Amino acid sequence: MTSEDVLNEFRDAGALREGHFVLSSGLHSPVFLQKNLVFMDAARCARLCKALAEKIVATVGPVDVAISPAVGGIIPGYETARWLGVPSMYVEREGGEFKLRRGFHVEPGQKVVMVEDIVTTGLSSRECIAAIKAAGGDVLAAACIVDRSGGRADVGVPLVALATLDVPAYPADALPSELAALPVEDPGSRRLAK
Repeated sequence: MTSEDVLNEFRDAGALREGHFVLSSGLHSPVFLQKNLVFMDAARCARLCKALAEKIVATVGPVDVAISPAVGGIIPGYETARWLGVPSMYVEREGGEFKLRRGFHVEPGQKVVMVEDIVTTGLSSRECIAAIKAAGGDVLAAACIVDRSGGRADVGVPLVALATLDVPAYPADALPSELAALPVEDPGSRRLAK
């Protein structure tokens, strides 16, 4: 599956939006990927996650478990784990930090792939990876459906992306005039968790 195939899945789902958006990272962007419209279609989600699982195995070999950050990574993490034939777990915030909870645990040295939905800055991925390592997991790679950083996000381990986009994202105090002139939508989820 090519990057264009992935973007077509988003387009066909009505999930590739243009305007002025505040992302979960707090950055502003003219493009928003409304991934929930993609993941609510089980067949579409399966196609994407099967392709991601194949790319993970081709890149890092077999893994023992897939772990995702809640909430956005749970669906693609579960579906990718299903195609990998491994257990799926997730970390969630407790006291502002990601932790394995609800009986989830990794064995020391277990080979883990961290699965995300969309990577912009890599912050959530880095936080998730830190939690997995703190629990004893050996994180071989991070994986995502879309890397919208154009390959610039540093997550601290190899990043396996099904599609890579180079979409601009700006701090609030450095908006181009054409973006600043548009009404702002804030669909990001990070601020909801606080």
